[in-house]
Amino acid sequence: METAPKQGRDVPPKKDRLQAKKKKPRRYWEEEATLTAAGASPGPPRNKKRNRELRPQRPKNTNIAKKSRISRKPQLPRKHRERRNTEPQRSVSGAQDPFPGPAPVPVEVARKFRRIDKSKKLPHSKSKTRNRLEVAEAEEEEISIKAARSELLLAEEPGFLEGEDGEDTAKIRQADIVEAVDIASAAKHFDLNLRQFGPYRLNYSPTGRHLAFGGRRGHVATLDWVTKRLMCEINVMEAVRDIRFLHSEALLAVAQNRWLHIYDNQGIELHCIRRCDRVTRLEFLPFHFLLATAVSETGFLTYLDVSVGKIVAALNARAGRLDVMTKNPYNAVIHLGHSNGTVSLWSPAMKEPLAKILCHRGGVRAVAVDSAGTYMATSGLDHQLKIFDLRGMFQPLSARTLPQGAGHLAFSQRGLLAAGIGDVVNIWAGQGKASPPSLEQPYLTHRLSGHVHGLHFCPFEDVLGVGHNGGITSMLVPGAAEPTFAGLASNPYRSQKQRQEWEVKALLEKVPAELICLDPRALAEVDVISLEQEKKERIERLGYDPEAKAPFQPKPKRKGRSSTASLVKRKRKVMDEEHRDKVRQSLELQPQKQEKKAKPLRARPSALDRFVC
Repeated sequence: METAPKQGRDVPPKKDRLQAKKKKPRRYWEEEATLTAAGASPGPPRNKKRNRELRPQRPKNTNIAKKSRISRKPQLPRKHRERRNTEPQRSVSGAQDPFPGPAPVPVEVARKFRRIDKSKKLPHSKSKTRNRLEVAEAEEEEISIKAARSELLLAEEPGFLEGEDGEDTAKIRQADIVEAVDIASAAKHFDLNLRQFGPYRLNYSPTGRHLAFGGRRGHVATLDWVTKRLMCEINVMEAVRDIRFLHSEALLAVAQNRWLHIYDNQGIELHCIRRCDRVTRLEFLPFHFLLATAVSETGFLTYLDVSVGKIVAALNARAGRLDVMTKNPYNAVIHLGHSNGTVSLWSPAMKEPLAKILCHRGGVRAVAVDSAGTYMATSGLDHQLKIFDLRGMFQPLSARTLPQGAGHLAFSQRGLLAAGIGDVVNIWAGQGKASPPSLEQPYLTHRLSGHVHGLHFCPFEDVLGVGHNGGITSMLVPGAAEPTFAGLASNPYRSQKQRQEWEVKALLEKVPAELICLDPRALAEVDVISLEQEKKERIERLGYDPEAKAPFQPKPKRKGRSSTASLVKRKRKVMDEEHRDKVRQSLELQPQKQEKKAKPLRARPSALDRFVC
């Protein structure tokens, strides 16, 4: 290569510079020719046509890639690339990776995430369809392996207290649990000393992030119990009987002594619903946007649609004072406990109860239903605690006699049952999520500073909130809640914008109140009885069965006589003729029916019948 002359040394004249600029670029054989003149190896000659055989021929290997027009770097074939990738990777320091390649995944873990059964052979179909099935299987295998690898990042797993050999977990105190857990979990256990305005009722938001509580002497407050940040605190100067969050933490329903009031998260009163007066208990149905209220004096169960502000139904229970109420999260049926020992199941679509269950010999004090809608726990004045199976004939599965009757019951997301007995809270656990809690031995026990007036498990947290005479207590209950949450449904970390978008989507997907029933799966089935009844009514109205005979299909004709209009006219003509025949036959049968109806039926003929004209 020619180098530019340095400034001040051997500077060529101006003419030589112009000649150097006009000089044509050399070819590769010209460069090699200059090298031979200097004593290097000889290159190919300049004459292409005469000495074509002397040129180096391209090897006949199809694996060698073509020369790129952009980069002049030689490209290696694919086989050599794969071999190079299999070599052990080295870090910047030069150390060799002791575990090269992707991490191995156990077959059992990958099988848990696999949705396609590989044991079944593919059907003998077309090659194109078979190739698509094979590609789908390969993608499914790759997805299952990725999911199995990411399972290690999911550290949240449900766990319970496990004592040593022969140790009773009910003797483990809350102070011992707080010392054993980490700092973040220990901060979830706290006590609010509010003796001045107690006793208290409490409720957690659907996301489990916010806590609302109201005292009998008018104290109402909401806070972010994780960060202990107070959102609002007011005194309504009236007795508070119950408190409930609506579809989000931005709205709060408070059952005061006289009427039902709706507040926002700043403590501002938005609505005063005077049609719901003397309310004792509140329950909110999130998928239907219905607020169910139980009135103590009149014994009415009222459903209020909070999306439009209208009362959907007002049902008279005809059972006296209503102090016991809960909801079934599975089918949105309201359970009411009565003083005659029965529990009635209600839906806004029916004026009468869907079912009545005789549970106790005395009055019912508390009712609770688990999150799957499978089991119902009841306690009565006869000091009995019973668990019923709601899937069949509502038969009791287990019963236990308590020293005092349980005044409050609550189920957790994983099936733990908490009972408030005086100033003691007992918690029972089962064998698993789908099994009922075992009442033989309590799982945890905790004594409070006052009588229990409210129980509620926090969603997605192993925390039980207890309202009592002395204030609010947050208990740690390992294994009570689901460890993971659905980010699109109940996200505790959602922003205000995400909450607004979720509200719009929930309103668009609102379920009508008329669809509440005992078995929601019946909504997806075909009502055969109603279908047959509609078919009979249609036949009576038309005079013939239009589905008895196959529809007439006219034959195509030539010379433009098979247009769409002509085919429709011919079909209609045949249908009209069939209809006329059916009507004519029915008219002929009508006088015979009338004669049969006109003649009175006599037991035996009389001798005076001969004088009848």
